[in-house]
Amino acid sequence: MIRCNINVSKVDKQYLYEGKTGKFLEVTLLESKGGPDKYGNDGFIVQGVSKEARDRGERGPIIGSWKHSTKAPRPAATQTPIDDNLF
Repeated sequence: MIRCNINVSKVDKQYLYEGKTGKFLEVTLLESKGGPDKYGNDGFIVQGVSKEARDRGERGPIIGSWKHSTKAPRPAATQTPIDDNLF
């Protein structure tokens, strides 16, 4: 299992795209060189950008981190609900 934390305030909304079943965010998980960081994260999450942006040499922002985990996620009842209007 891989657990991810995404800071949604860092998501660049111009690169969200509309699909057949809703609005989507493309991300890439990259592994950190040299092993886990001081927080135990194994890598970071980068937002995808359009092909045109990539052709201009732009890169997506780092929007979070991830780690390998064998623990089950917290029960949904203990998680804070998110605002559906963020995007």
